[in-house]
Amino acid sequence: MSDAFPPPTPHSQARKPVFDLVRKLLGRKFRQSEVELLDDALDVGISGRNKPILGTKRAIGPRGVALIKRFEGCARLRRDGMVEAYPDPGTGAEPWTIGWGATGKEFDTDDRIGPGSVWTQAQCNARLATDLIAYAEEVSRAIGGAPTTQGQFDAMVSFHYNTGAIHRATLTRKHKVGDFAGATAEFTRWNKAGGRVLKGLVNRRREEAQLYKES
Repeated sequence: MSDAFPPPTPHSQARKPVFDLVRKLLGRKFRQSEVELLDDALDVGISGRNKPILGTKRAIGPRGVALIKRFEGCARLRRDGMVEAYPDPGTGAEPWTIGWGATGKEFDTDDRIGPGSVWTQAQCNARLATDLIAYAEEVSRAIGGAPTTQGQFDAMVSFHYNTGAIHRATLTRKHKVGDFAGATAEFTRWNKAGGRVLKGLVNRRREEAQLYKES
């Protein structure tokens, strides 16, 4: 595919800083398909439009995005408008998190996110948009062609975004064979960090299980 960038409309100009940041993260220009995916992601993750993020297989919908944002938050906002990284609540250290639950590498270097990491709000939003696409596609691969409602899919994307465990979780295996009651019960097992049960994880798993069950 040829490289592309959004046309210079007022809509795209308003989002250009986000596109610029993600392009910097990728280290190259966008492909047209990526422009379309990121624009859809911004509609849901930032603008709040009632439109799912389009992926090659499945899409995370507004309820899933809202759940993720509610529990991840965008913590450590400084007076100057910048956002600081914070340690894992279970370990007090790694993995360090910034923005809407981002971990791993920084935007413009191969350094890992750590105690000195500071991002703009635009960087946090851009990272969320791209991460949601990636996590949705990973969940799609994990569940294959198993019948899945939108709510079930959204709940599993939120689960995977938080745990990274969609490929190994018993929850996934039970979902694939149609044991939806069993899969619902599996959410509650993932309530620990650093070997300790955390109230935030208990609440998140409850909300994910409810979203999965309601669909």
